[in-house]
Amino acid sequence: SDSGAGTMSSFGSLFRVSTFGESHCAGVGCIVDGVPPRMQLTEADIQVQLDRRRPGQAGAGSISTGRNEADAVQILSGTEKGFTLGTPIGLFVRNKDMRPNDYGDMSQVPRPSHADFTYQMKYGFRASSGGGRSSARETIGRVAAGAIAEKWLKEKYGIEIVSWVSSVGDVVCPESEINLETLSRDQVDQHMVRCPHIPTAEKMTECIKAARADEDSIGGVVSVVMRNVPVGLGEPCFDKLEAMMAHAMMSIPATKGFEIGSGFKGTEMRGSKHNDMFVIDKEGKMVTETNYSGGVQGGISNGMPIVLRLAFKPPATIGKAQPTADFTGQATSLAAKGRHDPCVVPRAIPIVETMAALVLADACLMQEARVASAVKLPEEVSQYFCDASMDGSVSFNGVVKGWPGMDKDLQKKQVEKRKAELEEELKNLSLILEGGGAAAQ
Repeated sequence: SDSGAGTMSSFGSLFRVSTFGESHCAGVGCIVDGVPPRMQLTEADIQVQLDRRRPGQAGAGSISTGRNEADAVQILSGTEKGFTLGTPIGLFVRNKDMRPNDYGDMSQVPRPSHADFTYQMKYGFRASSGGGRSSARETIGRVAAGAIAEKWLKEKYGIEIVSWVSSVGDVVCPESEINLETLSRDQVDQHMVRCPHIPTAEKMTECIKAARADEDSIGGVVSVVMRNVPVGLGEPCFDKLEAMMAHAMMSIPATKGFEIGSGFKGTEMRGSKHNDMFVIDKEGKMVTETNYSGGVQGGISNGMPIVLRLAFKPPATIGKAQPTADFTGQATSLAAKGRHDPCVVPRAIPIVETMAALVLADACLMQEARVASAVKLPEEVSQYFCDASMDGSVSFNGVVKGWPGMDKDLQKKQVEKRKAELEEELKNLSLILEGGGAAAQ
């Protein structure tokens, strides 16, 4: 994404979101630019992820904030008759359950490990209640924009993004209990903690409740898998795909760590073990036998699932009295009032998913432009270089042939698949020429 003055509230290049609003202002929202035209889109498509993020969810009151917001989204622009126009989409969510008086005693005391002090020093002024732009309310705009992105990604490429809570405090979900190929959001949402392994989820719940009972908080780790991601996403050298993912994820409030693939554990392995060996699958595509790379090599997606992990710190605002200093430098004691999450990871799940979607949507649009604008190579060199591809197929100057050393049956299968696609296109063109109504839509 672009960086520089004036872009601190914007993310993305071609698929771009700019968020606005604070925790206790009239409302929050965003402007989403670069959404492809003619995609069906209504508030209901966006509301699903906002409902998973919102405070006051049924059954989750014992482990989350007591603030209750409907977070009903309104589309202000960019659609007509339920379809996107390709123009900027304006989204707005009204704040309703605000209690700024809860922060009265805290306005002159910067909360330890919160953004009160740094915002005051940066701007010389700050929103004195609710945390302002550092509040998790700001993430509503991201989630709304990302919900649009993931709808397009699913329809265009079949991309699936699923996030889950993999640890709370020292309670860790066994990796062996998670099937990355089949894990679904329904499985994740069957427990309010959003850990799909129920025995572990129950232990996590007790951990969060114990922290809340002690007027304290606890951190955790959120994992995410992205399936069916096209090959070729990412812009080396400075906008590598994992770099943009790290940028997106570390911009989420309360994040303190980022891993992809083997992450820090990979440092304990030898290269001969860590290397992901290439093989040709039954569809004739190049895949890897293992996935320690986490779906990204050289900053570019390789078509394997992308797997990330995010560390979230314990929320800073707690009811337990702690010795600190006020803005005059005088020693004081702070016991925060208000309604705050004792652990943020259960509600962070849709935020992580939608931020991942924003990165992928931006990267897909960039790579689509590159593939579409590629020119043919001279015949004498084209045999040594395959065309840029997003679906993993192998072609030379537009002719699908498969990998030169590929099994002939697989090669034939790829060619026949492309032939069927071309025949379908030709059939539709013939119907148009004949004045057929079905294809003229």
